[in-house]
Amino acid sequence: MSATAGQAQSERSLAERLGLKPGQVVQEVGWDEDADDDLRESIEELTGNELVDEDYDDVVDVVLLWWRDGDGDLFDALSSVVTNLTDGGQIWLLTPKAGREGHVEPSDIGEDATTAGLSQTSSISAAPDWSGTRLATPKARR
Repeated sequence: MSATAGQAQSERSLAERLGLKPGQVVQEVGWDEDADDDLRESIEELTGNELVDEDYDDVVDVVLLWWRDGDGDLFDALSSVVTNLTDGGQIWLLTPKAGREGHVEPSDIGEDATTAGLSQTSSISAAPDWSGTRLATPKARR
């Protein structure tokens, strides 16, 4: 197996670890030059769809939110993107890992997520420089 094939396999596995499935619509918010292109490409490959941007005007299954310390108010950002989600949708909050420029303290994430009505369900190493925190919306009330 070539190094490229091995790398592609690990990227697909990462997108699957995010809980993504073929056919899902993923909205990307907060992209900048430092976003991990390998992760982005693996998500598009797994879902079979291109990532949609902030201007997308329909509901999405998942929001991929790139966030760095200094980007503004995290609570406001989370409150804004949650309106785009389908029932049962999820947000993957991607923040620079500890020791990297723009790192966001986990306690800040937890506080702002809770205030925005979201539940923090898991955290993973999303890419070499990025941590991922899965935030879930409350179940729809009947």
